[in-house]
Amino acid sequence: MAKPGPMFAKPLSVLLSDVFSDAYAKQGFAARELVTRWREIIGPELSAHCEPLKMQWPRPVEGQQQEPATLVLRVEGPMALEIQHASDVILQRVNRFFGWSAVGRLALRQGPLSRRERPRPAPPPDASQIEQVAQTLSSIEDEQLRAALARLGASIKRN
Repeated sequence: MAKPGPMFAKPLSVLLSDVFSDAYAKQGFAARELVTRWREIIGPELSAHCEPLKMQWPRPVEGQQQEPATLVLRVEGPMALEIQHASDVILQRVNRFFGWSAVGRLALRQGPLSRRERPRPAPPPDASQIEQVAQTLSSIEDEQLRAALARLGASIKRN
């Protein structure tokens, strides 16, 4: 009996590429790169406040050239006006990504963004800093309270 050859794990992106392609196609995206590379395409300043929802393609009229699509963006409420003012820049960058004038206009939908970069929690202060603050709290009798206040004081001094 022959020994089976080594099995190599396939990347998850390869296994799920058809699933994701179908989901993006239903939203009008010909390629998922517009969604996955959004930050690279329009820049970190603008991408922090908006994300692509779908592309709406107009129905083709026989004998006429295909009209460009409408890119629907989800925008955080207070930033909608800024994104509207930057719409020319966004359109230019998206069309440069596609290599042709694929998107003709933007439609904005206000709402919370689905992807958010979570701020990393600050590391705890050094033990030496905590000890320095603890020495100034000698009038507090409760040791647990003194330790908690020392940690708080060291965190405040660090910032």
